[in-house]
Amino acid sequence: MKTVLFAFGLTLFAGLSTGIGSALAFYTKQTNKKFLSGALGFSAGVMIYVSLVEIFVKARASLESVYGATKGYWITTIAFFGGILVIALIDKFVPSGENPHHLREVNEMNKKNEESELLRMGLFSALAIAIHNFPEGLATFASAIQDPTLGISIAVAVAIHNIPEGIAVSVPIYFATGDRKKAFLYSFASGLSEPLGAMLGYFLLMRFFTESMFGIVFAGVAGIMVYISLDELLPTAEKYGHHHTAIYGLIAGMAVMAVSLLMFA
Repeated sequence: MKTVLFAFGLTLFAGLSTGIGSALAFYTKQTNKKFLSGALGFSAGVMIYVSLVEIFVKARASLESVYGATKGYWITTIAFFGGILVIALIDKFVPSGENPHHLREVNEMNKKNEESELLRMGLFSALAIAIHNFPEGLATFASAIQDPTLGISIAVAVAIHNIPEGIAVSVPIYFATGDRKKAFLYSFASGLSEPLGAMLGYFLLMRFFTESMFGIVFAGVAGIMVYISLDELLPTAEKYGHHHTAIYGLIAGMAVMAVSLLMFA
């Protein structure tokens, strides 16, 4: 039970970090592009490295112990690409009136735009981010259940990823309504779907959590995180800053993750 509560707490922390994005939007005059670019690259590095080096390998080991080497490897690979397919479909069918990962800056608050259009932009972003965060919540939760150290690393990476999403929601809603509280609440609420994803995963999957189920879910989680890194984190990091800032952040994230895994090996 303690492990479940710990995993849920990590997921809650990761999801509600959208509120940090809101706070940055309200209490800083300008987006620190270079820092955010490096941080997003770092988050991508953590996710990619841990997905391919740790999570995929553990999923394969579990499935091979049940189905044998060849069949287990096939199922792991199929589940990995299945995770990619799930998050890609969510990306495709999420309301696309406004891209939730479109670059938003704090100083956009000073720009005059049509209020109704801004409000619509913010609400669409909140809905889209909430849907995107659902599988991320499951990924963080499942990882923390299996390995608390791994769960912490993923939770931190997801939390960094959620900061610009908080800005994406709060900036247009604040300018449309002039209400900081409303903008913060919408941004905060969009992150709540992450712990909801964890709860759904726990109640629907944990009762069936055999070695085989664990392997399939974990391989799918690896696919989800690789897709998020390549489709959202790295492109956004490049938009916020220079190409090399994002790449240096990516390498630093991989290095930190590698060292942390070696320390707890």
